[in-house]
Amino acid sequence: MEFYTDAQRQLQGRFESTPLADRMQVAIVRDELDDYHSGFIASRDFFYLATVDAEGEPTVSHKGGDVGQVKVIDNKTLAFPIYDGNGMFLSAGNIAAAGKVGMLFIDYESPQRVRVQGVASIDEDADLIGVWPGAKLVIRVEVTRVFVNCARYIPKYQRVADSPYVPDETGSQPYPAWKRIDGLQDALHPDDIGRAESEGGIITEEEYGQKLAAGES
Repeated sequence: MEFYTDAQRQLQGRFESTPLADRMQVAIVRDELDDYHSGFIASRDFFYLATVDAEGEPTVSHKGGDVGQVKVIDNKTLAFPIYDGNGMFLSAGNIAAAGKVGMLFIDYESPQRVRVQGVASIDEDADLIGVWPGAKLVIRVEVTRVFVNCARYIPKYQRVADSPYVPDETGSQPYPAWKRIDGLQDALHPDDIGRAESEGGIITEEEYGQKLAAGES
């Protein structure tokens, strides 16, 4: 399978970068994970996931968790959890429909980054799901391309704190403020209906907006 598309080749020709693009492909693009890729991925506690639906409409999502949330199964396979979210299942639904994914792993403190392209599927293996307490689903990715990218445009940020919403070893996590919004109470998952009163009380959308502005979620 060709790495570059016709449209990419046309732009490379227009900007006289074809020789450089060919050299970069040879130098950095691999079809399986090496020790550096695996180690870098295992050191990350978040990544960006790009998916497309059956009509080719894209979306991108931030996926956060503990360090090593993406497991390297072998040099061609990655797996990661889908935790409790807003119920839209955009990424998982796109994966079920189309399967093609892009994954971007970044260390903002170094900075460094690794890009992965692959074919993803929903894995129903209960033992694998059990690796991540609190996971709703597990996504398995068969790696087709992986490469290190230049980091010169990545700003340096200092890490401040872990997310308190990552499920603990029992799968428990704090109740998020957005589930307390008044207009959502009758649409929540059955397990969440009625919990708002004991989790700080029902709030308005405006009050939730104020919490977001204050850095609460």
